[in-house]
Amino acid sequence: MKLSVKLFAGFLLISVLFTAVAIVNFRLSEAVIENSKWVSRSQIVVRNSAALQRNIIDMETGLRGFLLNGNETFLKPYWQARDQMPSLMQETRNFVTNLPDQQKKLDEIAELQQRLEKDFATPLIQMKRSHQDTIMTDRELDLKLEELVLGEQMVMDSIRAAFRAFNAIEYQVRADRSERLNKSINNTRQLSTILTILSVIIGLSWAYYITRLISNRIMKMVTLAEQISRGDYKTQIVDTGQDELSRLSHSLNRMSATIDETFTELDQKNKELDQFAYVVSHDLKAPLRGIEVASRWVEEDMGSQLPDNIKEYLKMMRARVHRMENLINGILALSRIGRTSQAKEQVDTNELLAEVVELLSPPPGFRIDVQRNLPALHTVRIQLQQVFSNLISNAIKYHDKENGKITVRHHETEEFHVFSVTDDGPGIDPEYHARIFVIFQTLQERDALESTGVGLSIVKKIVELQGGTVWVTSEPGSGSTFTFTWPKHTVIEQEISSFV
Repeated sequence: MKLSVKLFAGFLLISVLFTAVAIVNFRLSEAVIENSKWVSRSQIVVRNSAALQRNIIDMETGLRGFLLNGNETFLKPYWQARDQMPSLMQETRNFVTNLPDQQKKLDEIAELQQRLEKDFATPLIQMKRSHQDTIMTDRELDLKLEELVLGEQMVMDSIRAAFRAFNAIEYQVRADRSERLNKSINNTRQLSTILTILSVIIGLSWAYYITRLISNRIMKMVTLAEQISRGDYKTQIVDTGQDELSRLSHSLNRMSATIDETFTELDQKNKELDQFAYVVSHDLKAPLRGIEVASRWVEEDMGSQLPDNIKEYLKMMRARVHRMENLINGILALSRIGRTSQAKEQVDTNELLAEVVELLSPPPGFRIDVQRNLPALHTVRIQLQQVFSNLISNAIKYHDKENGKITVRHHETEEFHVFSVTDDGPGIDPEYHARIFVIFQTLQERDALESTGVGLSIVKKIVELQGGTVWVTSEPGSGSTFTFTWPKHTVIEQEISSFV
């Protein structure tokens, strides 16, 4: 039987079990959700019932306070509670639409509340307010008030009794639904646990069977891959099976042979490319040197008879010859980055920057401030030197004043060393920040300033080859800061350290 059939059968069995679990859980969850809704509804009903009862008590309290001292302030909670009653009553009705007994009790409470307000509260308030304008004696007033207060007390007792009956019914409904909810939860938990354990046992058993079936052959392929990663492209796998893994083994064998042929051919092409670059460089530079020599001969032969404008043309010709030579050298340097393996070494960055500054020989008016205690890096020395040399030389070359300051700073992140080269020159408009890293791109006329437009391209290629990034931060008139990151470890070193 093919491995694909065996794997499909195992996945199909596990899928059926998990589908069964999902269906059972869905059906049981519907019952849980329904009962949960009833319990939540009951909580809201009880809360609204308490709010209704509290509002009626507030009405009673405010009314009695007013009757005692005649201060209208005591009626404020009475009016607030009375205004809230209709909406609160309607909201409660909406939650008990399917319970006739509850509806009946709510109607009774509403009727008693209206009676309380109409037959007792309103007459008492009016009587208290109009006492001074009537000819009724205090004795007659007290008797009348006492009569109304007794009636009001009887209605309040009836309201409290109605609320107790209402809450008793609701508590009984909640108890029934809570019991159903607990049963639903227990049933769901038991069935889900049984089916899940069964699915896990079958899945693990099938996985163990498949793993034992193919692990040895997979390890052979892993061994082949490791040997290929170490540069041994001639190794082969011996596999006598007749399934999909056999086809994979044959494909890996063909891949190993193809990689061996490809690397051999690539090595040959690199040698030919280096030879071609050397020949092209030599053949291009030879006529340039001839042009320069010929221009000097013309200048020497003509001597004082040579017009000034012709002398200027000859100087311009030689300057452009030098520019062409520098351009050829820059292109060759850019093309060689990353194609030749260079040994890594321990590099003291402070020492390296001191050498760079000494080689660049900045003009007397320039001061280069390098941060002390820069880190020692295990990297390719010449590449880091090229990056600093190009950035610092550009800061000097494109400076618009005779005096200037260039600052080199460093800080670290978890994975990178971050270096920055800052100058106080003319700055760069943000719209040109991306353009300056493109080969042959300069921001000034080439005749105004000798530049090939290759330096920053070399910086970008070296930094990105190391796995870092480079960018510029600048505004016109505020100087420029070129920042680049240099990985603490190469990608291969990171993989090895994580594996260990």
